[in-house]
Amino acid sequence: MQKPAVLPKKRKRDIQVPVYIEKDEDGFYVVECPILEGCYSQGRTVDEALRNIREVIELVAEEKRNREVLASYHPRELSLHTITL
Repeated sequence: MQKPAVLPKKRKRDIQVPVYIEKDEDGFYVVECPILEGCYSQGRTVDEALRNIREVIELVAEEKRNREVLASYHPRELSLHTITL
């Protein structure tokens, strides 16, 4: 008897969002997603900070306003620059 084919789970569409990472005075990496309200996290390494912000984004994306922002966010180009004052 042949096993039934297992259908892949429906995958969410891939959405790319900008995040900023800055190393603070204590050595932690603080990360923010500027297009979503209340979307901050941190980590001891960049990888940990990115894992943490991904979890936060998934949580705040459940809020209606943030779902609307994500649905309408389609940048053609994104650039980050720093200047010295």
